[in-house]
Amino acid sequence: MFALLKKTRKSPKPLPPPLERMLDVAGRAMPLTIRQNRRATRITLRIEPGGRALKMTIPSGLAQREVDAFLDRHQGWLMTKLARFPQNAGLKPGATIPLRGIRHRIVHTGKLRGLTEALVLEGEPVIRVSGMEEHLGRRLADFLKKEARGDLEALVRRHAGAIRKPYASIAMKDTRSRWGSCSYEGNLSFSWRIVMAPPLVIDYLAAHEVAHLKEMNHGPDFWALCRKLCPQMDEAKGWLKRHGSMLHAIDFD
Repeated sequence: MFALLKKTRKSPKPLPPPLERMLDVAGRAMPLTIRQNRRATRITLRIEPGGRALKMTIPSGLAQREVDAFLDRHQGWLMTKLARFPQNAGLKPGATIPLRGIRHRIVHTGKLRGLTEALVLEGEPVIRVSGMEEHLGRRLADFLKKEARGDLEALVRRHAGAIRKPYASIAMKDTRSRWGSCSYEGNLSFSWRIVMAPPLVIDYLAAHEVAHLKEMNHGPDFWALCRKLCPQMDEAKGWLKRHGSMLHAIDFD
């Protein structure tokens, strides 16, 4: 008797972990993550929201010299795209930051105690911040989170009431991959950075996530409901597409 030898299919070797390095783009140091993908047939290069990092996907086993050649060829493209994101878009006294679509000048009081507040001084919109100057970014971020929560809680209540759908909770996050989300349990999450956008954009984001309470998809019924809740949906989507990345570029750290 002869034993039949059954061929076993070998499992593919695991791919190496993503490679992280710094890439110089016209004197600008950019973190670059290179990830291999067996299904990839070409190199793709993506600028992360806010212009703070780069991500590259390459076919598995691609030689390093080909990766370097690709990056060299696309230096001009990177320079053009990254020019939209000013370096060190951090915050300091005298700089401006948008709040509900209006630029506000940052005024540091120099006092150790006091509330962060938005007001108009001599006809100019300002955000007045106290505390130590090295804590300016954190205090501004905390202020924006509070403002975003107030706006979004009110908008969510209104839109959820309009479609008679309950929601479980509202959370403020600093996500870069999406502006908001809605779970099957009715938990809504929003990027607090949206409060820097014009009111119609904030309203659209609230309407978008509330619409998911009824339509957990992006089909025609969902978009019809979203437009019913926010008639200016197209204008708001266009604004986010053109300017959304700039809100992510502001560094509060």
